[in-house]
Amino acid sequence: MQAAGAVVWRVRGRKLEVLLVHRPKYDDWSWPKGKLDEGESIAACAVREVAEETGLHVALGQPLPTVRYRDLNGRTKTARYWAAQELGDTAQSVNGRDPVSPAGATEIDGARWVDIATARDLLTYAHDRDPLGVLVDQWQDERLRTWTMVVVRHARAKKRSAWDQGEATRPLTPAGESQARHLVPLLAAFGVEDVITSPWERCAATVRPYLEATGVGAELRPELTEDAHARSKRPVRELVDHEMTHRDVPVAVCTHRPVLPTVVEEIARRTPHRIMQQVPESDPWLKTGEMLVVHLSQRPRRRALVVALEKHRAV
Repeated sequence: MQAAGAVVWRVRGRKLEVLLVHRPKYDDWSWPKGKLDEGESIAACAVREVAEETGLHVALGQPLPTVRYRDLNGRTKTARYWAAQELGDTAQSVNGRDPVSPAGATEIDGARWVDIATARDLLTYAHDRDPLGVLVDQWQDERLRTWTMVVVRHARAKKRSAWDQGEATRPLTPAGESQARHLVPLLAAFGVEDVITSPWERCAATVRPYLEATGVGAELRPELTEDAHARSKRPVRELVDHEMTHRDVPVAVCTHRPVLPTVVEEIARRTPHRIMQQVPESDPWLKTGEMLVVHLSQRPRRRALVVALEKHRAV
C-alpha cells in the first residue's frame, strides 16, 4: 500500500519547527499523510493529505526519505515524504487542486507545531524520525530553504508526418490533451506560480489547462522552440541559468525534446554527480508529458546548487 505526506516546516525566531498530527484511533503522533485516491498522483496526494489533516495548503519542496514499515495488521506500507512550506494567501497554484474536506475528529483530533527536540520525543514511530533527521541535516547545512524549477516536455502531439501545416501549429493528440489536464495537479503540488513556454502550439497547449485552472500567466519564449535552438543553444542556456539563480517562486519551463539536452546540460552544471545520476544519460531525457523537478538551494556567499531532482509524469 502506498501513501504520501509531508514534513511541513517553518522558522520561528531561530528555531526550526515542524507540524505533527494526532490520530485518536491509534493515539499516535505522526506526519500528515494518507493513501492515494484512485488515479491520483503521489505528489497531489501529499498536498491533499496535508490540507485535509492540518487545514494548510503547502507547496512541496525537496523530497525526504521514503519510509517502509508494517502496520498493525502486518501489511507492508510505503510512505513518500517531502519537505513542505505553507503557501501564502495570494498563491494561485492552489486553484489547480481539487477541493478538500477537513479530516473528521475521529481521524485527526489535533495538529501541533513543535520544535525539533519535541518532535523527536512526540513521534510515536521510530521510522518517522528518518525524514525528520534528513530535514534537520539540510537545515544545519543551510540547504533546507529551496526554490523549484520544473522542466516539462510537451504532451503527446500529432506525428510530423500527419501534419502539413507547419511545426509551429502541430497540435496535441487526444491522449496529449489528457496528459496536459493531468499535469495540472502535479504542477500545483509543487506550487508553480510562473510558467515559461515555447510558443509553439504543442507546448502552449500542454500548459494551457494549468493556466486556465490557476489564473497564472505564461511567458512565451521563442528561444525554447526547436528552430531557434537549432540556430543557437546559448539563449536556452542563459534562460535556464537565470531561472536557477534568480527565482522567488516556483516556475515551470515547457519545451521540446530536441531542446532538452541543452536544458539538462545547464542543470548538470549546478548538480552534484550523485544527484545527477538520477537522470538518464541520453535522449530521451523526458517522456511526453513528463516533468523534471529541480530543487535548488544557495548557501551564503556560495553559488546556487541543485539539492534534489525528481521525475513525475501525468497519471
